[in-house]
Amino acid sequence: MVKRIIYPPIWLLFGLIAIFACNELYPIVRFTSLAGQLVGGAIILVGLGLLVNSSGLFVKAETDLIPFRNVTALVTTGVYRYTRNPMYLGMAMVLMGCAITVGAATALLIPPLFMLIIQFRFIFPEEQMLKDLFPEEFPAYRARVRRWI
Repeated sequence: MVKRIIYPPIWLLFGLIAIFACNELYPIVRFTSLAGQLVGGAIILVGLGLLVNSSGLFVKAETDLIPFRNVTALVTTGVYRYTRNPMYLGMAMVLMGCAITVGAATALLIPPLFMLIIQFRFIFPEEQMLKDLFPEEFPAYRARVRRWI
């Protein structure tokens, strides 16, 4: 197993820093408005809600929140009925909300980049691990629930 030193919350922090750097250094086109602030803020709140809710389901199932560590359960209830990765989706939403709120066109590049990094660095290996740990349950779950939304 590949050792992952930089975990998803750190990638989220890098994304936030990149969004604010894009805003300050390379905005290219600006689209700031009250509507953008409100929409961005709402997306941030939904993303944070997903993070809190999905993390709570992991705690309730007594499985580790840190990727690849102490996986004891396949969580398929709550928001996991609609997306296999609500924590990563919540982080992506926080980034998208921030990008919209700052109002710099270049900042909008960061959330999709974050999603690509997370997908290749975490989601694909996690899915293989879950398939190995839960050979019957995970393929059935994967067949009925989408990866992102």
